[in-house]
Amino acid sequence: EVQLVESGGGLVQAGGSLRLSCATSGFTFGNGAIGWFRQAPGKEREGISCVTPGDGTTYYADSVKGRFTISSDNSKNTVYLQMNSLKPEDTAVYYCAAVPAPFIATMAYEYNYWGQGTQVTISS
Repeated sequence: EVQLVESGGGLVQAGGSLRLSCATSGFTFGNGAIGWFRQAPGKEREGISCVTPGDGTTYYADSVKGRFTISSDNSKNTVYLQMNSLKPEDTAVYYCAAVPAPFIATMAYEYNYWGQGTQVTISS
């Protein structure tokens, strides 16, 4: 059974940083892709970043490019999202997702497995 567990969310002031973690189990880490999505109240789920751990290819949405960094620790089957220069508009529930194929996936429907989400709140 594939499981994804996010952690690291919280409340920080604008300009601050957080690092989210997505620990995976039961998933062939090196042959897949892990993405990060976020969903704010009343808005659609937004794909913000993706990594293919096998070769390290990454993707960032324009809304987070230059501020967020995705990375993977293949020895721990864990993906991280380092979020810097946070803004109030980054407030959302953040989800990680996995697909068992090594391609950069940016749309929610492309993913097979999802974590439970972690709340990120940025105060102004």
